[in-house]
Amino acid sequence: MIVTALNYAHRGASGYFPENTMLAFIKAVEMGCDGIETDVQMTKDGVLVLIHDESVDRTTNGSGLVKDFSFTELRQLDAGEWYGTSFTGVKIPMVEELLILARNTGIRLDLELKSGLIEYKGIEEKLIDLIYYYRLQEHVILSSFNHYSMVHCKEIAPNLKTGLLYMEGLYRPHLYARTTRADALHPYYYSVNEEIVRQAHIEGLLVNTFTINNPATMQRFIRMGVDGIITNFPDRLRTVIAGENGVGVLPK
Repeated sequence: MIVTALNYAHRGASGYFPENTMLAFIKAVEMGCDGIETDVQMTKDGVLVLIHDESVDRTTNGSGLVKDFSFTELRQLDAGEWYGTSFTGVKIPMVEELLILARNTGIRLDLELKSGLIEYKGIEEKLIDLIYYYRLQEHVILSSFNHYSMVHCKEIAPNLKTGLLYMEGLYRPHLYARTTRADALHPYYYSVNEEIVRQAHIEGLLVNTFTINNPATMQRFIRMGVDGIITNFPDRLRTVIAGENGVGVLPK
């Protein structure tokens, strides 16, 4: 049986390059990923940007909350040097930069809305408008730990796919997902077992799990039948999938 699990690069090829930067995204594509998982936040002047934390402290040379920076101010920060001096000068990207990359390469996108700790008013509408502007609605799944946000996305754009992020051992998550009209479960891999995958598939749900970096664990979840694996090392996952399919290198 041919393995069809999708290879999502977590914040790009973040095992090798500064996370959530165009460098990490481009390198992930070069490594053969099927899609990119990333995090969407919003500046004080309403520009959607790709950065995981609500603050810039960990991954830039600045300090403060993303929401308190204008895009021009945010763009002046260095988002690469923290990872290594060879990456000095790398910048925080706009969502549109990644959307253009996806349009030009055909990759999928898993866009996580960071609308939990900080309420970004209108972030769902802004992101969905951009997705449709670039005609990527068939290539995108929206995800969030804020399931109210996912319900709101379905209200705005019923045809866009949504995935529910969670880390707990939810009881019958396939039934819960039905109440939100979600298309997928996005659990932390410790929260997944074969029965959850089986029931999700019966319900017509996808299961995309995060964040798996160990090849043996990748192999176990592929055999469990998950639909996608989110990893910091898309090259490793590509090799594992190729091995499961009995070939040296999978064609793109």
